[in-house]
Amino acid sequence: MTIGFIGLGTMGGHMAASLQRAGHALLVHDLRREAAEPHLARGAAWAATPAEVARRCGLVFTSLPGPPEIEAVVFGPDGLLEGAHAGMAHFDLSTSSPSLVRRMHDALAKRGAQALDAPVSGGPEGARTGRLAIWVGGDRATYERHKPVLDAIGDRAAHIGPIGSATIAKLVHNLAGYTTLCAMAEAFTMGVKAGMDPLDLWRAVRQGALGRRRTFDGLADQFLPGRFEPPAFALRLAHKDVSLACALARELGVPMPIGEHTLREMTSAMERGWGGMDSRIVALLQQERAGVAIRCEPDAVRAVLECDPKT
Repeated sequence: MTIGFIGLGTMGGHMAASLQRAGHALLVHDLRREAAEPHLARGAAWAATPAEVARRCGLVFTSLPGPPEIEAVVFGPDGLLEGAHAGMAHFDLSTSSPSLVRRMHDALAKRGAQALDAPVSGGPEGARTGRLAIWVGGDRATYERHKPVLDAIGDRAAHIGPIGSATIAKLVHNLAGYTTLCAMAEAFTMGVKAGMDPLDLWRAVRQGALGRRRTFDGLADQFLPGRFEPPAFALRLAHKDVSLACALARELGVPMPIGEHTLREMTSAMERGWGGMDSRIVALLQQERAGVAIRCEPDAVRAVLECDPKT
């Protein structure tokens, strides 16, 4: 079976490469033909439109930046919907909105096809190495039938509920991560302004009750060294994810004071022109307000991690 893959950016390119390494034949499409060149060189075929991908494949993956791109690829001219056919399965690996996911599911169902939301977590490095969580919402039988293919993309594929549930889980996961970052930035800058050396403070709190769960290890990347380029995950993409989560909360009438605060912080960082930098750069805003600058030598940070007791 030839597998269709649409969207060959940083995440999609790595996941498509994983499928090829596992021996799957691919039919690929991207807005930029050059993004497909490495896959074409390894034997993939090129499709001119998403509709062509759908017509020629029984299994299609999409990996796109967000709802506007998904809308265009699925519902636009020569979109996936135009080529969808009975028995086709579409797994959307993007982070989207539950309402769009359900609308996509309903539209494809009218053509006898199954749409499943399958957002991934693990970042570009996880996509490259295959260490990805893949949360899947939708028809369980379709998930089970294609799980061996999902296992070629990530090491933790799981069906978690009906259509839209995987997208909700992804939004909850990412929102929690960034609200935690903002809370840690507040507490950490207070400690530094009170006189603690940032590396000494980090070394200490990692051994407390919260630190033993390794919550603070996320500070080792970008935050402590104060280096936000190249991005591991760009701020513009993180801003989109948290915007979607807060929009969902508003739809449901759920108060989200911390989430909305985090979104305001990320919007302020975007307005600084930081969208292409690593998403953790949002923590710089709190450093500015506190009047502290946190910069640790990367080698010193690694040394702390390497001193972890063996368990």
